[in-house]
Amino acid sequence: MFRLAQHRRSARSHRAPDDAYLRELGYEPVLTRRMGPFGNFAISFSVISVLSGCMTLYGFGLTTGGPAVMMWGWIAVGVMVMFVGAGLAEVTSAYPTSGALYFQAEKLGGRKAGWYTGWLNLLGLLGAIAGIDYGAAQFTAALLNLQFGFEPTAGKTMAIYLIILALHASLNLFGVRLVSILNSISVWWHLAGVALIVGVLALVPAHHQSPGFVFGSFANHTGWSSPLYVTAIGLLLAQYTFSGYDASAHLSEETTNAQVSASRGIMRAITWSWAAGFALLAGLTFAIQDYAATRATATGVPPAQIFLDALGVAGAKALLLVVIVAQLFCGNAETAAASRMVFAFSRDGALPGSGLWRRVHERTGTPRNAVWLAVGAAALLAAPSLYSPSAYAAITSINVIGITPAYAIPIYLRVKHRARFRPGPWNLGRWGVTVGVVAVAWVVFVTVLFCLPQTSPVSVGTFNYAPVALIAVLVLAWAWWRAAGKRAYDVPSRSFDRSTDRFDQEIV
Repeated sequence: MFRLAQHRRSARSHRAPDDAYLRELGYEPVLTRRMGPFGNFAISFSVISVLSGCMTLYGFGLTTGGPAVMMWGWIAVGVMVMFVGAGLAEVTSAYPTSGALYFQAEKLGGRKAGWYTGWLNLLGLLGAIAGIDYGAAQFTAALLNLQFGFEPTAGKTMAIYLIILALHASLNLFGVRLVSILNSISVWWHLAGVALIVGVLALVPAHHQSPGFVFGSFANHTGWSSPLYVTAIGLLLAQYTFSGYDASAHLSEETTNAQVSASRGIMRAITWSWAAGFALLAGLTFAIQDYAATRATATGVPPAQIFLDALGVAGAKALLLVVIVAQLFCGNAETAAASRMVFAFSRDGALPGSGLWRRVHERTGTPRNAVWLAVGAAALLAAPSLYSPSAYAAITSINVIGITPAYAIPIYLRVKHRARFRPGPWNLGRWGVTVGVVAVAWVVFVTVLFCLPQTSPVSVGTFNYAPVALIAVLVLAWAWWRAAGKRAYDVPSRSFDRSTDRFDQEIV
């Protein structure tokens, strides 16, 4: 009993400075602060998930530039994402809240900056859930195809997708402690999984592609004639995978030593993902036996065909299972991050029905209604996949063009208002402005890039509806701002106690 009491006092003493700083920022702590530095890193690493992003868009990469664009694009995009991540980590250290990007933009640029950043961030996070879990559904359908001859139609894949969404919602209702444990397991599962896949594909197949093929072969099956254009849109594989590291910021109100842990979590997640993703892409590409057959695979996912050709049915099933479990970890982590964004945005009165979405379950310290809203919106975003074969690429573009500009806005405002910015304990010093300028320039480039058509000729089936989703959410944000946002949206400008409201906490 004495040791238990001593442990509880120690835990409270570690949380006290974090909670005190959160109160200085204007919020009374209501979420449970049980996540350590490793857990905070783990959630961003799990959301980036090279076994999700790289695997689910590998077929897209085979079409848009092929091996050369995938490999060199991964290296180049990784470099640029380090700039974006460093700029975001610096601002996160100064403002470690669940609202993350929009709260940072609000503090540095005013109410409208925070408002539109929040809506973009929300669009990107919901698109990420849809992209991750629909990709997991595709891989699950491929496994069922190998095991039972299951035909992976759009309707059946959608049914699997909805089951996965329900699973992730359920897991997130139990509290941040379970989420943190699952994310910690996820880190080791991802690292071991990449090592296993690369090792097996290096040792077992009798034939491997040459380095010239892996790093120099260009393939264009998009219908566009410009190699430069195809190379540019082929960067989506890497840029989509390198997203979601703001999860560390969104979970900062549940992390100890948040001003340092969340920033380090962002940078470590990007660094480890960069290395692991390069090894995974190289391992897959060296092991391709038949390029055309891999692209046109009956399983629906080219990596499954690579496994099948290189290892046989039993080996392919085993590796697919490794990938699917990793994708499920990834989707669960992204659901946690998105639900905290919904909670925080509602806490500040930004969403229709905010009083419902900001409720926190007293026993688990979890925003349960926000969890259900996040997965429900993700279900709607994936609905076009029932009739459009290119819908998945559009979903991933929604993630990129929503969340990536949201990363850049607080970084841009930190550069613009450098005299106003008060850095936290994790900062870039005199390099902050330079890093910020590079980060913002890159974000502008990729945002324009992924609004462009990805397949020619453009038709209903091949249309990239990501710009439509972006315009729709901006119009919704503008309309809601005029209708109610100006009055309801209220980010605290100084320390005060909101504990009397308790954010409509429900008791169960």
